[in-house]
Amino acid sequence: MSTDSGSTSTDTGSVSTDSVGANIVPRTFSGIQPTGDVPHLGNYIGALRNWVDLQESTDGIYCIVDLHALSVPREPGEVGRATLQMARVMLAVGIDPQRSILFVQSRVREHSELAWFMQCVTAFGELRRMTQFKDKSEANEFVSSALFTYPTLMAADIVLYDTDIVPVGDDQRQHLEIARDVSQRFNSRFGEVLVVPEARIAEVGARIMDLQSPGNKMSKSSDSILGTVTLADTEDEIARKFKRAVTDNDADVRFDPVTKPGVSNLLSILGAAKRTDPVTEAENYTQYGPLKADTAEAVIEMFRPIQKRMAELDDATVTELLGVGEDRAREKASEVMERVRRAVGLF
Repeated sequence: MSTDSGSTSTDTGSVSTDSVGANIVPRTFSGIQPTGDVPHLGNYIGALRNWVDLQESTDGIYCIVDLHALSVPREPGEVGRATLQMARVMLAVGIDPQRSILFVQSRVREHSELAWFMQCVTAFGELRRMTQFKDKSEANEFVSSALFTYPTLMAADIVLYDTDIVPVGDDQRQHLEIARDVSQRFNSRFGEVLVVPEARIAEVGARIMDLQSPGNKMSKSSDSILGTVTLADTEDEIARKFKRAVTDNDADVRFDPVTKPGVSNLLSILGAAKRTDPVTEAENYTQYGPLKADTAEAVIEMFRPIQKRMAELDDATVTELLGVGEDRAREKASEVMERVRRAVGLF
């Protein structure tokens, strides 16, 4: 999460600082795994759109974290294909390579190098307590050591760019806390070398729920394809999914996530798509049918320019833009990595 300091031209995206590691404009860093699946509505509203908005006020660095994707078994070439697809999506939603840096994690080797330094100041017990490791290790027959040390690579990803702000979902809060802890520990041992990042938790629209099971977050692993709306869905598919969305037997339209989760989820989506308040939106409806239809139309309108741009972006263009981002990211990463080496006192 990095932000442009603004004292240099935006076409190069270079950032000026008032001292070592201190950005004049706050820097944000966000990473996303290339899964091969097109992001769903919850991914877009809860994360991607927030990243696009942050370009207006911060110096953004956005990374496709393909090394993280290798922490679970993958077929040869699978991650590479998914990386290209994810880059296409990120460009289509509005990540601007003129204002922000978009690149692939494995192409900047300093990520792996700094991850080792982070491991050296991370306690075994800290990693063992990570909730996501417990959940994923129980669900997989093969558990790699990379899955265990995942948080230290994530910490390296963040501090490698003198990151000030990390926009994360609530489920990533624990990972950010360990990134803060290990960077502070590194600084206590070797001097003030690393910038300690702060979290920015998205509040509005951060939890988009499944249309068929509104007690669960929208997910690509949903039991029913009708519960998840993706950027790959056609307009007819989106309309059909919202038409069949679960509500409840009470005909009253009001925003009450506890007693009316299905209706409240529709209102949250409508409010997020229109950038309005779901409570206010509820005042416009007395029946579920119009609410479903209007929510579907709002999502279709929100997705339409993104889907058009995705269709226009060819592989050569995406690859070229990633190359530009790689060069800019490596320049910044090498500066921080050199500070780390000097502070540790390697030969």
